Amino acid sequence: MSESSAEAVVAATANAAGAAGTAGWRRAGIAGAAIGVLAAGAAAGVAVERLTVGRGMRKKARLALDATGPYGSLRGTPGRAVADDGTELYYEVDEVEVEPATADESASSGTRRRRLFGRKAPAPVTVVFSHGYCLGQDSWHFQRAALRGLVRTVHWDQRSHGRSERGRSQADGVPVGIDQLGRDLKAVIDAAAPDGPLVLAGHSMGGMTMMALADQYPALIRDRVAAVALIGTSSGKLGEVDFGLPVAGVNAVRRVLPGVLKALGSQAELVEKGRRATADLFAGLIKRYSFGSRDVDPAVARFAERLIEATPIDVVAEFYPAFTEHDKSGALPGFRDVPVLILAGDKDLVTPSSHSEAIADVLPDAELVIVPDAGHLVMLEHPETVTDRLADLLVRSGTVPAANVGGHGSTAQRPGR
Repeated sequence: MSESSAEAVVAATANAAGAAGTAGWRRAGIAGAAIGVLAAGAAAGVAVERLTVGRGMRKKARLALDATGPYGSLRGTPGRAVADDGTELYYEVDEVEVEPATADESASSGTRRRRLFGRKAPAPVTVVFSHGYCLGQDSWHFQRAALRGLVRTVHWDQRSHGRSERGRSQADGVPVGIDQLGRDLKAVIDAAAPDGPLVLAGHSMGGMTMMALADQYPALIRDRVAAVALIGTSSGKLGEVDFGLPVAGVNAVRRVLPGVLKALGSQAELVEKGRRATADLFAGLIKRYSFGSRDVDPAVARFAERLIEATPIDVVAEFYPAFTEHDKSGALPGFRDVPVLILAGDKDLVTPSSHSEAIADVLPDAELVIVPDAGHLVMLEHPETVTDRLADLLVRSGTVPAANVGGHGSTAQRPGR
């Protein structure tokens, strides 16, 4: 897209934002048009392929993929943690099934002594997965499927995402910040994994959440964290990301986007109607900013669409300002004493791989993996690579024996199993 066309898109978007402020988005069509302008500006070139297929056919294809796709179907033992502002945070635990010991094994392992002297069995290692912006815990589907039965895992939905409650502070007008998300993660850990070693894995906003946890609770990191995985994330300077747009265009977008999002968020019900009406444009937008390769499984691409579509527009608007303010580079040294995996896609337009390289500069002993032909949702686009590196991290940290990893590093098996 040329700079002039980018500027035209921005101008149209700014005009739409102004209309929203004065007319109050009286018609869903106006809201849909504004969103369509944003989508068209970002997804130019991707939407062209959709012009050759009828809208009805595309709708039928989406419904077929929704009906047959197994992604996001894994469920665990549910629980709820309460954040410091009263917000209920939903999580699920996948426990590791332990074979019942025989009488001889119990005696030899000290079970009877623990009963006599009141000693508890050591708590298992827990891997806590934190998802990214506009996603949910199901975005870790492949890794969850691969690690089931191998290690105890916790998957949670960030506030206002997935099955978690809408942030109560935000309902009262308090802006959401990354520090709040760090405190939310602490609440989930206290509820779902109060004891034992932890492995923290975070994608995008989830990685930032982990940095905020380290910044506010350094003793927790020092005493309990055995390993860390930072995937497609950033420690700051997100205001400098160009999203693959020309310099002039991205500067103009930065000026008007906060106002546009605020206007859209103020009329969420109308905007959601317009959003559904522009589903094809959104599909192109999501594909461009989620994946780096052309041959993404259509079922996986549709799964990503469903995850992002499930995030209400007012939540999208609510969280956006937090990223330009995010700076947790000072918290990174807290991870220096544990094995760290830093992984990113080489075509990530949202949190470019250069941001992962910057994290690696602070953590020189970390394993840095840049995945070829991968975009922002690298854990969905190249699941076997991500799962393999996570499994290796678990072995390096002593979380699981090498002999147990075996086929768990591959998602070649049917993902719903």
